[in-house]
Amino acid sequence: MNGTFEALGDRTRRQILELLSGGEQPAGALVQALQGAAPISQPAVSQHLRVLREAGLVTVRAEGTRRLYALDPSGLAAAQAWLVALADPLAAFAQPLDALATEVARGQRARRAAPGHPGAGERDGRSA
Repeated sequence: MNGTFEALGDRTRRQILELLSGGEQPAGALVQALQGAAPISQPAVSQHLRVLREAGLVTVRAEGTRRLYALDPSGLAAAQAWLVALADPLAAFAQPLDALATEVARGQRARRAAPGHPGAGERDGRSA
């Protein structure tokens, strides 16, 4: 998460992420798309892509002389999880509490079914 939200703070970087949401793209296509909205140089786009890579939001792979960029799902998931934790600070406890409730219910059933417990065996027609 180091640098993720700093990287997202720049409008051009957010635009790059939006462009990459449609799928993997070469740097040249990103430059052209961004130049359609405002003047920006190829080196400036490369710098933005470097910041996004270092923040874990974008991956790059070489294909011959081209560099293809794509969204990094793990970086995006980490950012999303952090935001979700802000919106629902108790979410991290939901699963452990569900497991605890299951164990409590299991213990209650076991005590009711134990020999000598009032009501044990009544469900199957046997008397206590």
